[in-house]
Amino acid sequence: MSGHSKWASIKHKKGKADARRGQIFTKLIKEITIAARLGGGNPEGNPRLRAAILAAKGQNMPSDNIDRAIKKGTGELEGVSYEEATYEGYGPGGVAILVDVTTDNKNRCVSEIRRIFSKGGGNMASAGSVSWLFEMKGVIEVDAAGTTEDAVLEAALDAGADDVSAEDGTFEVTTSPSDIEPVVEKLKAAGFTVRSYKNAKVPKSYVRLTGKEAEQMLRLLEALEDNDDVQNVWSNFDMDESEMETLMGQA
Repeated sequence: MSGHSKWASIKHKKGKADARRGQIFTKLIKEITIAARLGGGNPEGNPRLRAAILAAKGQNMPSDNIDRAIKKGTGELEGVSYEEATYEGYGPGGVAILVDVTTDNKNRCVSEIRRIFSKGGGNMASAGSVSWLFEMKGVIEVDAAGTTEDAVLEAALDAGADDVSAEDGTFEVTTSPSDIEPVVEKLKAAGFTVRSYKNAKVPKSYVRLTGKEAEQMLRLLEALEDNDDVQNVWSNFDMDESEMETLMGQA
């Protein structure tokens, strides 16, 4: 499990994700809106919208909220015009960080992201500086209840996936981005429960952090994800899970 996955898992166990339900909804609504704007409001013909709706339902977002977000994206309802961007930077210990944003004000957003990096012991970098350290992968989250890693692995490989790893209460199936939809459908047909799926920027290698740098990295990660314009943060840090538990317990 990567450092970022450990962080997300521990945050969820401590209830921090639930405490920020409103903020999670805001980010999901932005994703649904922009997916509908770019690919149309029919999820049957819009894979990105299908994935966004599944993620929203996984967070128990009311159907009315989802429908309004789609209509704002298609122009049926008046809404804010969002732009997407990815910013690159370095964190403590030279960790590579990519920050995906969806914003209605790029100038304000880049200024805020730069301030967060600087305050958190990192710095923003020019385009292309760290993106080469990541590769795009399809990531599918399968519910672990009632099944085993071997069963999911066998079904996933038969469906054309690359690998399976055990996470906290789930199995994470990785694929090439172009195979994610067919693999999802085959896993569902085989009786597995797919919680979510998305294209993710996965590190090619990791930077191990301890002590002060580990603490700084967690604070930087928290600050970035707390920003309303930030949709995803991808990083190549790793650290000992027990140390992470301790540091997050102090937050």
